[in-house]
Amino acid sequence: MRTVGFTALAFAESLPALITASAATGLAGALFNPAVRAYLAAEAGPERRVEAFALFNVFHQTGILLGPLLGLALTSVSFPTTCAVAAALFAGLTLLQLRRLPENTVTPRADRPALRDQAGAVLRNRPFWLFSLAMTGSYVLSFQVYLALPLETEHRTGGGAFTTTATSALFVVSGLVALVGQLRITAWCTRTWTPARCLTAGTALMGAAFLPPLLTAGSPPPAGGWSAALAVTPLLLCAGLLAVATTVLYPFEMDTVVSLAGGRWVATHYGLYNTVCGIGITLGNLATGALLDTTRDMGRPALPWLLLALLGGGCAAALAALSRTGRLTARPQPVTSVPT
Repeated sequence: MRTVGFTALAFAESLPALITASAATGLAGALFNPAVRAYLAAEAGPERRVEAFALFNVFHQTGILLGPLLGLALTSVSFPTTCAVAAALFAGLTLLQLRRLPENTVTPRADRPALRDQAGAVLRNRPFWLFSLAMTGSYVLSFQVYLALPLETEHRTGGGAFTTTATSALFVVSGLVALVGQLRITAWCTRTWTPARCLTAGTALMGAAFLPPLLTAGSPPPAGGWSAALAVTPLLLCAGLLAVATTVLYPFEMDTVVSLAGGRWVATHYGLYNTVCGIGITLGNLATGALLDTTRDMGRPALPWLLLALLGGGCAAALAALSRTGRLTARPQPVTSVPT
């Protein structure tokens, strides 16, 4: 579907065609993302899920780091060229997976519950929903690498070539932290803390990441040169701390979803989890963008950063409460069904 979507984007000459092709690529992601995580959980087993998700995030962040750079280079040639290369890459991946991806043991169709029964069981899984809501704030915070930090970078540097370079540095720092540190950080966390402690520490660190911009939000715009570089340093530090927090969180977060699902209908749980977090990201970004504009006009530029820091603390407190009441207790089971 992604191959078809990007091929259509390369030839789209009207707004309806552009929207349809974009929707196809989005739907492809909605189908792929829960399935790949459920497949990984099934293949890794309870003992190695955390390690597998850590390695998965290394490759994921590699794509996030290299993809925009490749896209910028191709778009300088032409947008259809970018879409054609993307379509070719996905076509190659499709053929590679068809030929090389091992088949997973699937629950026979006759033994699967009706969709209505399955949905009812998932909707009644209260610990899963509480965990999803608690984690939504972490996604709002991590996505500020794409919203608040670039906007603040532009505000502090005044636009131009340096702004573009500084904004690119935010993504490079974020990607390199995951590439270099993910496996080491996961191994250390596994040895040192419980999964619930890792989740709490990760979200608390996300909140703390916004303290450097908070402390420097009222600083006057730099004149240029080294002062401009110093002005974006707190933002780069924020991006780096957010990346470290994500490396702490991600493997244990994905493993917790499987545990709370009880090893059943894992892809369904991942799909709903992504939906809840996606809604939270949309609402959170709208609120953050509005706050950045409003508070700057009010002369209180530090307020959005304070609220983001408090959001991280609130998420950490919510996860700690869920852990104390036993709602994050892992129930490791083999994943028995993937394509649900």
